[in-house]
Amino acid sequence: MPFNAPENTRDIQALLQIMRNLRDTESGCPWDIEQDYKSIAPYTIEEAYEVADAIDRKDLGDLKDELGDLLLQVVFHAQMATEEAAFTFDDVVQSICDKMIRRHPHVFGSAEKRTSEEQLSNWEDTKAQERAKKGEHHASLLDDVPLSLPSISRAVKLQKRAARVGFDWPNAKDVVAKIGEEAAELTEAIAIGDDDRIEDEFGDLLFTIANLSRHLKIDPENAVRRTNEKFRRRFTAIERKLARSGENFKDFKLQELEEFWQDAKRFD
Repeated sequence: MPFNAPENTRDIQALLQIMRNLRDTESGCPWDIEQDYKSIAPYTIEEAYEVADAIDRKDLGDLKDELGDLLLQVVFHAQMATEEAAFTFDDVVQSICDKMIRRHPHVFGSAEKRTSEEQLSNWEDTKAQERAKKGEHHASLLDDVPLSLPSISRAVKLQKRAARVGFDWPNAKDVVAKIGEEAAELTEAIAIGDDDRIEDEFGDLLFTIANLSRHLKIDPENAVRRTNEKFRRRFTAIERKLARSGENFKDFKLQELEEFWQDAKRFD
């Protein structure tokens, strides 16, 4: 027997009801019933990236829709936890509300107002205190940096943690010099032809570039997303140019294609 659709779909309770119905073992959706935390996790990550993409494109209509998709992921995980009597959606809401109040004593308490940098430092200190209260004792400052983060984002987070205890280059200029050093080591590895060393040196170079992004206060993932989109835009402009002429890439030498690329840059 089908369920009645909620009437007021502007209420979070409607979404919770929809998810309960989808997971109902007798009348729900077979696909939704089969899912577990692990199978849903990739969709959760994907939806977060789609939110970021909508922001990059400055498309507020899409942002509204993508935020809804991301919210659904939270509700999905909470419903599975409810079925196991582990926690509920209300518990999730309470947890984040309590955490935000606790980590902003300068807003919800008597602590003095802080600069953005001071607040970021205090945030990390508070997180460390919370982990200690939970009995989470790590042998290293880096132990709880999630392995599941995108590699470049994880590199930045590892570097931020190390920087908190003074293990850091003093300025961006020193990091740029280190990039030159790492590039030279990669060039040497390529000349030798040692594949394992090439991969190792290439990783060192990327790690140092990620460090530079941190010193420049740039999100490296966002920077690469912008460059990816720029490449896509310019490459498709060349494709359109060739399509109009009835020619294809194989009809041109690399130098000629480079000229097309420069033209695309001028009109980008």
